[in-house]
Amino acid sequence: MRLSWLILPILYLASLGLAGAAHAQQATAPSKPRPAREAPARQPAAQPAPESRTEPGTPPYEPQLLRLAEIMGSLSYLRDLCGDRDGAAFRARMNALMEAEANSETRRDRLAGAFNKGFQGFETIYRTCTPNAQEVITRYVEEGARIAQDVGNRFGGG
Repeated sequence: MRLSWLILPILYLASLGLAGAAHAQQATAPSKPRPAREAPARQPAAQPAPESRTEPGTPPYEPQLLRLAEIMGSLSYLRDLCGDRDGAAFRARMNALMEAEANSETRRDRLAGAFNKGFQGFETIYRTCTPNAQEVITRYVEEGARIAQDVGNRFGGG
């Protein structure tokens, strides 16, 4: 199955936005080491996306898109929390992704649910920006950029 021609620019923009966010995050990240008593970053456990190949039109890259949606939700919350104030940009990218890829109400609900899961998962953990939250941002930006590039490379070809 081919990747929707509309999703390629969205994935490209998402990867640029994620990569730009990673660069900005690294530039503003504190250079001092973390105190020894600080607990490691708690991240919501990544759960495999439910396989829904029975639904017509579900592409082979569905698990990656669901993970990307979850990452965008997480970044939407965490980057606003940490003062970057670009959470709305991640919501806009998510809306564009859903417009391009959600060919059914069920699929739209799955993508929106993944975004909300990422957002709400960190909303319950972090009330203020911490070094751990900043580390999660850095890791998720890198993972999101990798996913976007991988999906584009594997499924975007003609």
